Amino acid sequence: MQRASWYVQRLRGMSVGEVAWRVGGLMRTLGDRARVTVGWVPRPSELAQAAKAAPGFRVPDAPPGAWKEASGDEGRWRDALVARADAAAAHRLSFFDLRDRFLGDPIDWNRDHSADKATPVGFAGGIDYRDFSVTGDCKLVWEPSRHQHLVVLARAWRATGDVHYARALAEQLESWLDACPFGRGMNWRSPLELAIRLINWVWALDLVADSGALTDALRERVWHSAWLHLWDVARKFSKGSSANNHLIGEAAGVFIGSSYFSAFADSPRWRAESAAVLEREILAQTYADGANREHAFAYHVFVLEFFLLAGLVGRWTRREFSAAYWGRLEKMLEFAGALCEGGDQPPAFGDADDGYVLDLGDARDAKGLLSTGAVLRGRADFKRWSGGLRESTAWLLGPQASTLFREVPDTTRITLPSSAFPDAGYYLLQCGRYGSRDRISVLFDCGELGFGSIAAHGHADALSLTVRAFGTDVLVDPGTYDYFTHHEWRRYFRSTQAHNTVEVDEVDQSQQLGLFLWGTRANARCLEFRSDETGVEVTGQHDGYRALSDPVVHRRQVRLETAPRTITVLDEIHTEGFHRIAVRFHLAEHCRVAARDGNRFEIHVADRGVVVLEMDSRLTVETLTGSESPMGGWVSRGYHVKAPSTTLVGRAECIASTAFVCRLEVLPAGVGAPPR
Repeated sequence: MQRASWYVQRLRGMSVGEVAWRVGGLMRTLGDRARVTVGWVPRPSELAQAAKAAPGFRVPDAPPGAWKEASGDEGRWRDALVARADAAAAHRLSFFDLRDRFLGDPIDWNRDHSADKATPVGFAGGIDYRDFSVTGDCKLVWEPSRHQHLVVLARAWRATGDVHYARALAEQLESWLDACPFGRGMNWRSPLELAIRLINWVWALDLVADSGALTDALRERVWHSAWLHLWDVARKFSKGSSANNHLIGEAAGVFIGSSYFSAFADSPRWRAESAAVLEREILAQTYADGANREHAFAYHVFVLEFFLLAGLVGRWTRREFSAAYWGRLEKMLEFAGALCEGGDQPPAFGDADDGYVLDLGDARDAKGLLSTGAVLRGRADFKRWSGGLRESTAWLLGPQASTLFREVPDTTRITLPSSAFPDAGYYLLQCGRYGSRDRISVLFDCGELGFGSIAAHGHADALSLTVRAFGTDVLVDPGTYDYFTHHEWRRYFRSTQAHNTVEVDEVDQSQQLGLFLWGTRANARCLEFRSDETGVEVTGQHDGYRALSDPVVHRRQVRLETAPRTITVLDEIHTEGFHRIAVRFHLAEHCRVAARDGNRFEIHVADRGVVVLEMDSRLTVETLTGSESPMGGWVSRGYHVKAPSTTLVGRAECIASTAFVCRLEVLPAGVGAPPR
C-alpha cells in the first residue's frame, strides 16, 4: 500500500483530462473482468481469412542455410547465434541475474524464476504487479514472455537451415498460448509487454514462415492472439503523466503489428492512430538536440530502437514517416554516438532495466543502431561510432547490408571534440585521439531530473560527472540494480549519495516519494560552457537544497586541461549557516585504489593506466567497498546484478559559503604514479 503522500503527489501530476481517462480505465477494467470471468473472448469475424492472407510486409532475410558455410563476420555471428539458439530450444534462457536457467518443460510462463515464485493466473487487470509478495518481481515474469528468444530461434533457422529451431519456436509459442489465455495472468497485465511481444512475433513468424513448422491450426491461434494484442493495446495507450517510453513502445507495437497483420478490418485504423502517436511523441519526448527527455541513457537507446523499427516498417510498407520524424531520429543517433566515442561503452545515467526490443545479435548496444543509421542516413560519423558493420544491420537491411555499409564514406576526423547538448543539459568535455587510449571523456549533467510530472526514470544526480580515460570507465554512475524487489537498494541507487556530486546534510537533492515518483526536485542549469587553447570547462548550479532551513545553492565548475591532462572540479557551497557536506567519487569496479600522502589516491584503471585523484585537504576521506551499512561501493551493470567497487567519500563541515577543489590527473598510458 502506498503512502498518502504518494497519492497526493500523483494526483497533483495529473490533469483533469487524465483523471477522467483513468476513471474511464477503471470502468473498462470492470467490463473486462466480467468478460474474462464468463470466458467471452473477442474474435474478429475475418480471422480465418486473415490467417491465410499474405502479411503486409516481409522482414529482410536470406535463404535458409545462408550462413551455414560462412566465414568472417557471418561465421562468427552464426556460431554465437547457434549456441544461444541451442540453449533456447532446450528451454534455457539467460536474463537479468539468471544465466542458462532451465524454465521447465513446458516453460512455466507464469513464474518469477529468480525468486522461484508462481504468479497469479486470474484476471490480469486485478493483479498488483508492484507487490512482490503477490507476483514476485514482475520484470522477471515478463522478460521470457517478451519472446525475444523466439527471434533467436527464427534467426538460427535462417542462418543454418536446421528446421529443429523453427519447430522449437512453434512448440514454445503453442505452450505460451495454452498457459496465457487472453486476459489472464501477468503476461496480459502491461500494454507495453504486449507491444514488445507483438513486435517479436512479427519477426519470428516471418522468419520461419517457409519452414513448415507452423500448422494451419497454430497459425490461426497466433493470428487470433495477435489481433487480441492489437485490440487490447490500442484501447489502452498511456496518457498524461504515464505517457513516457511506455506510450512510444505501445504505439510502435501497434504500428508494426497492424502493418504486418494487415488483413484485419481494424488494421488500417490502428495503423493510422499509432503512426500519429509516434510522429507526435518523437518530438514531445526528445529534446531538439537529440537527447531523450527521461534523462536515462538506457531508455534513450530503448525508444530509439522503437522509432527506428517503426520507421523501417513504414518505409517497407510505403507509409513513410515525415521528414521531421526522421530528422529527430537522426539527432537521437547523433546524441548516442557522441556519448559512445569516448570509451568502450557509453556513460550511464538515470534508470536502466536491460530493456530492448528485438534480439538481432547486439541487443542493448547503441552501436548496432548507429551501424544501421549510418546506412539509412549516409553518415560517416555514425559509421565511425558504430565501430564497423553490426549483426543487427545485416538482419534489418538484408544481404545488401554489407555493401551498403562499405559505401558510406569513411571519416578522417582524428581528435575527440567536446560537445554541448544545452537543451538536455549534458556537456561532453573531451580530448585525445579517437579510438586511442589517450582519450579522456567527461560527461557533466546539469539537466532536468526527468520527464513530466513524475520524472519516473530520473536520478537525483544534478551536477554529477562521469569520467572515462584510456578508453574505459574511471568515475561512473553506479547504475540502477532494482525496481520492485529491494526497495532499499532502489532508493540508494537513485539517491544523490550514489552519484559523483555533492550531498548536503545527508539529504537528496530531489525528493523520492515512490519507486517511480519524485516530489520537490532540483532545478539545474548551465551557467557557462567555453573552451580555449588549453582546455574546456563548464559551470552549472542547482537549487535542490533550497528547502533546508538555511537554503544552499551548489555551483560546480569542471575544467579539462589537455596539458597536463587534468580534470579540476571546483565545488562552491553558497549558504549562510552550518552544513555537513559530502563529496563522492564512485569508481568503476575494475579500478584499484592505493592511498598516498594526505588526500592523494592512485587509481589503477584495469591494466590500462593510472589516474591520480587529489581531494581537497579539508575533506576527511572515507573509503567504501561493497558496503551495505552505510551503502556505498557498488556498481550495477544490469538488472539485479551488482558488483563491489570503491567509493571515495570526502566529508566536511562548513559555516557560510565555502569552496572545495578536487583534481584528477590522467597519466600517460603505461606510466606509474609520480613520486611524492
